[in-house]
Amino acid sequence: MLLLIVNALCVAAAFNTHTKPATYILRKPSTSTTLYANPNPNPTIVTVPLSGSRSYDITISPSLASSSSTNSLPSLIKSSAVLVVTSDKIAPFHLKNFLAHLTESLPSSTTFHTCILPDGEQHKDLPTLNKILDAALQLKLDRKTTFVALGGGVIGDMVGFAASIFLRGVNFIQVPTTVMAMVDSSVGGKTGVNHAVGKNLIGAFYQPEGVFVWLDLLDTLPDRELCSGLSEIVKYGLIRDKELFHWLESGNVEKLVNRDKTVFAEAVTRSCRNKAEVVAADEKEAGVRATLNLGHTYGHAIENGSGYGTFLHGEAVSIGTIMAAVHSYKEGWISEELLKRIVGLLERCRLPVCLPKESEMTFEKFKELMQGDKKVSNGVLSLILLKGGGEVGQCVFTSDYSETMCDETIRFFVENKGKGWIFSEVNLKQRQFKF
Repeated sequence: MLLLIVNALCVAAAFNTHTKPATYILRKPSTSTTLYANPNPNPTIVTVPLSGSRSYDITISPSLASSSSTNSLPSLIKSSAVLVVTSDKIAPFHLKNFLAHLTESLPSSTTFHTCILPDGEQHKDLPTLNKILDAALQLKLDRKTTFVALGGGVIGDMVGFAASIFLRGVNFIQVPTTVMAMVDSSVGGKTGVNHAVGKNLIGAFYQPEGVFVWLDLLDTLPDRELCSGLSEIVKYGLIRDKELFHWLESGNVEKLVNRDKTVFAEAVTRSCRNKAEVVAADEKEAGVRATLNLGHTYGHAIENGSGYGTFLHGEAVSIGTIMAAVHSYKEGWISEELLKRIVGLLERCRLPVCLPKESEMTFEKFKELMQGDKKVSNGVLSLILLKGGGEVGQCVFTSDYSETMCDETIRFFVENKGKGWIFSEVNLKQRQFKF
């Protein structure tokens, strides 16, 4: 089998250069047994039901090496050429094994090409996207080619977008390697890149042929990246799945932080079912799918305003979720007790709940960036806010909120940088601050 490698390692220019991007080192996998090794290789299947013949499966398995789902991925590849796109952080750990498993099941005439991109949100841009297209064009790939995204949310979003526009559309498959991608970004067909004006403003809805989740790929994921992805699991509990929120609160969030294989399998499966149900009901975000963006309007402003890559996506979403919760509390839509529970759970995920002391975010920067959000229509910004009194699982996507309350929320977070303790139970009860 022929394997051609196209390295796209040139560093693309970041949109924001005033802050230093986050750096992290992948963990070394265990030399004995993998963290998620499981004697039962049978996968869990979650179907994303779409109109026509566009439905596809999310296949969740404990291990790439032992899983029978490995054989189902090649069945989706109908071409003699495959372009596997990954990042320079993922490739040394997973690319060789992944290609080896594919070559065992595909015809010997299949040609594999790989494109390796620089890692990180700061490279989720048009210049880096062009590296995928340049590779595909230089290789003279045709419309029957299959693109495979092996990586986290950045890789998945860019490969999906490249697949949607290369020769006006080719098939692609998602193989997520981060918690964030496994529970959220790899499912649902949102693809795209960032722009200086805002996050994910250039892209398309383009569904994959399938999503393959192998939990042992998390073995090398850094602790910071793993915790970042937990914010999206918490989100599902807040907006629609109160049983999931209670399950996390009951001690399972600590098990996730500590990489418990059984608990992780349950959390990923439950999250994928939530995402699949929402996508099936509203594929192109005309209504209910927008609720999946809880905390994202505030969070995207933080990501962009701080310089793409300074915060991991889930870290910014965590702060944004607390901002949305405070805003909801100020509107009188959730209780003080629920606000405290939300803050507490995200802190237990080892995620930030306020802006750091050194943050360059200002009130004016928040307002400017939020007005560039995709949820602005006719000049009016709609937000996803919680509305369940003292219980989770209910939210609204609305423009019918108090602009004053929104502004007060932003000012509160800007004025209290580095003061995560301000949400402590003592301060809440004694009201030592004013929202």
